[in-house]
Amino acid sequence: MKKFFLVLILLSFFLENFSQNNGNRFENLQNFDKQKLHFGYYLGLNVYNSKIDYKNNPIFTTQYQEEIGLNIGLIGDLRLNEYLNLRFEPGLHTSNASVQFNERSNFTQNSDTLRSIKSTYIHLPLLLKFSSKRINNFRPYVIGGISTSLNLSSNENSPEDNKNKVFRLKSNTFYYEMGLGIDFYFRYFKFSPSIRGVFSLKNELVPDEDPNSPWTSHVDKLSTRGVFLNLNFH
Repeated sequence: MKKFFLVLILLSFFLENFSQNNGNRFENLQNFDKQKLHFGYYLGLNVYNSKIDYKNNPIFTTQYQEEIGLNIGLIGDLRLNEYLNLRFEPGLHTSNASVQFNERSNFTQNSDTLRSIKSTYIHLPLLLKFSSKRINNFRPYVIGGISTSLNLSSNENSPEDNKNKVFRLKSNTFYYEMGLGIDFYFRYFKFSPSIRGVFSLKNELVPDEDPNSPWTSHVDKLSTRGVFLNLNFH
C-alpha cells in the first residue's frame, strides 16, 4: 500500500498544479460545501488481511496472504456544520486471499496446507468527516466511524468444512474505521482521494466440526483488517 499512497500524493499534486496552470487560481465551487446534502461515488482498491490470535502454545501457526481487491460505491454526505459532515458510503468490495498452514506434518497431502478465500462484501459505513479550513482549492480532512459488512462468500452455513476444502467465515461483522484525505475543488466537480484503515470488532472464524481439526483447533480468534485507497467524486 506504500506505492498506492505515493500515487495518491503524486496524483493530488498533479491535479492541483493542473488546475493552477489553467488559470483556476480563484476558488472553484465556492458554495459546494454549503449544501445541506450532496451525493457522489467512489472507486478504489483494498487489501484485506486478518489478525489471528492463537490458543495457548499452538503446535503451528498460519500465514495470511492477501491480494489487492476493488471497491465501488456511493456517497451520501450530510452537512452538520462548517467543519463536520455525516457520511454514508454503501459499497461493494471484492477481495482474494489465502491462508497458508505452515506445519505440513499435520496434513495427509500438501494441498491441504493452503486454503483460498474469495470474498465479496456489501460494506455499509457510517462516518464522521472532520475538515480543516479550506485553503484555496483544497481542504484536508480526517474521517472515522463504524461500519458493518455482509460477506456474500463466507460459507458460514455450509455443511462442509476444511475436510472438504471449505474455509468458513461468519457472514456479518462490525468494524471501526479511521482515515484521512484531501478535497480538491475543480470547476465542475470535487475530487477527494483518501486512505483508510478498517478493523473488525468480532471473531469471524467458523470452526470445523472436528474439535481437533488441524485447520482451526489452534485458532482462538480471526479478525479482519483492511486498508482502503478510495478516489471519491462529488
